[in-house]
Amino acid sequence: MSTPESERPPERELRSGDGWVTTGDGRRFWGLEGAAGLMLLDPRRGVLLQHRALWSAQGGTWGFPGGARDIGEDAISAALRESHEEAGVPEAASDIEILATHVLDLEVWSYTTVIARTRRPVEAKVNDPESLEVRWVPIDELDDYPLHPGVASALPELLALLNDHS
Repeated sequence: MSTPESERPPERELRSGDGWVTTGDGRRFWGLEGAAGLMLLDPRRGVLLQHRALWSAQGGTWGFPGGARDIGEDAISAALRESHEEAGVPEAASDIEILATHVLDLEVWSYTTVIARTRRPVEAKVNDPESLEVRWVPIDELDDYPLHPGVASALPELLALLNDHS
């Protein structure tokens, strides 16, 4: 029995930070140097969510565009690069204002959520096979989506940080 095409990762060259990290309790996380994602707010349209490809970790859930940090890459650069690769978000500082960061630190692996606001309208689009869909979602509707478990658990803190900068 073969795996359907939609459930297989595409063939691509590995980046320097690609690979699995295993925590002491056996959990596996993608990104040898950790990972980062972008929680991007458009004040008129809401937060940009990515519907994750079925073959990806926690596939089929909704989260923020993001992924593994390259070796030597800081979290903000990684979040901007990944959101550009996956959702067509511009990487230019003139388009996005960085507001804050939130770090989940598991000692051997970390995930940094970069919280930002658009400076001008950003037309996000599916830009690679890691995204089934990208969509602007009003903040009060975020709980209506089957969120990636990491996003769901951090969402109250992330929204509080966002509100601190509104």
